Amino acid sequence: MISRYRFRKLMAPTAGFRKALLVFVLGLLSFAVGSALSFRQVILPILESLQRAASKILVRIVPPDSLEQATHLLGGALLFLGLFGIVWGIRSAVVHIIRTLTGHRGGVADVFIRRQALAQGPRIVALGGGTGLSTLLRGLKQHSSNITAIVTVTDDGGSSGRLTKEKGMIPPGDIRNCLVALADAEVSMTDLFQHRFGADSGSLSGHSIGNLLIAALADQHHGDFEKAIEAASDVLLIRGRVVPSTLSNVRLRAVLDNGAEVCGETNIVQTGQRIRRMFLDPELVQPHSVALEAIANADVICIGPGSVYTSVIPNLLVDGIAEALRDAPCPKVYICNVMTQPGESDSFTASEHVTAILANVEERVFDCVLVNTGVPSSSAIEKYRDSGQFLVESDSDRIRAMGFRVLASDYMSETDVVRHDPLKVAAKVMSLVGR
Repeated sequence: MISRYRFRKLMAPTAGFRKALLVFVLGLLSFAVGSALSFRQVILPILESLQRAASKILVRIVPPDSLEQATHLLGGALLFLGLFGIVWGIRSAVVHIIRTLTGHRGGVADVFIRRQALAQGPRIVALGGGTGLSTLLRGLKQHSSNITAIVTVTDDGGSSGRLTKEKGMIPPGDIRNCLVALADAEVSMTDLFQHRFGADSGSLSGHSIGNLLIAALADQHHGDFEKAIEAASDVLLIRGRVVPSTLSNVRLRAVLDNGAEVCGETNIVQTGQRIRRMFLDPELVQPHSVALEAIANADVICIGPGSVYTSVIPNLLVDGIAEALRDAPCPKVYICNVMTQPGESDSFTASEHVTAILANVEERVFDCVLVNTGVPSSSAIEKYRDSGQFLVESDSDRIRAMGFRVLASDYMSETDVVRHDPLKVAAKVMSLVGR
């Protein structure tokens, strides 16, 4: 039996037309009935006048015995000419409207079909934060525009931390990165969102324009952070939506292996100590209702990639999120990091990333683990070793022994940095849909 998602994908090009087609057919039937009822009184006299006029013209061109045949041929030619004019006119109008709205100059039909297919794509939920989540979203948006990014809100460093302290708002940095990753706007606009003021910019030093814009939009909407995100989403024409896991102001609290407690994401990473447990401060915060709804209706859910303690686990600690993930009937995959992170996951293998999550979350929130088996170049390994980062060992057998399905392959992309290839990861995630 065909799955719900595959049926939606099959019908994607006709989405939006079914209702319009029904209205058109009903209108055409109404017109036909109305024409029949008023045919003798209104339409028939007009048609007879047109026929007499055409006959007067044709009788000068063709013999009288060929007049009836010539009239039929003229009528057929006018029908085809009229049909061609209608189709050409409608097509030109649609192309003009699409070009005006999108600025696109070629392949309009392809663009339309592509966007219709994306609109009917699978419902994807991605949880995390930092650069890991935004990298993944760049790949997922090639398959669907029904994406919900659920973002952690515990960042207390840099521009986000300053705005949180000065304005009491939710840190916007990770949300900004996800908005840009899902954007369909011009590159110049996304570059503007990501621009960060230099050290010579006075009080603006270190701030990104995107963070300041989100703060300004929150002010315009009387402190409503949700409205600010929606407005920023409209500006960037994003494919999907970005929501915080909670609208409450929270901090991270960690218990280290030596028993000490540390508060604040920045302080936790700077300790350099192995982390035993993570908590939110306060511990009980309300989850975002949109996040819970998206999880319940998802076709596939991605957790990570990202810093396991400060990007992945914080979302799972929000009250109700882990339970919603446990109950979601769709495939759920944890995307393990490619490289370790200093002060947080030093020397961690893939299975130790999984163990860290299991130690902090009581519920079983995923059933698959995506593990990279690709190896960076020796020069990249040396570069990362100098900064205290190492390739995450893909000990897949240990993960299988924990009861998880392992999706192991080369998912790596190496440029000036080593990270996941968003297209490879997204393709693998999409292969889980409908299973």
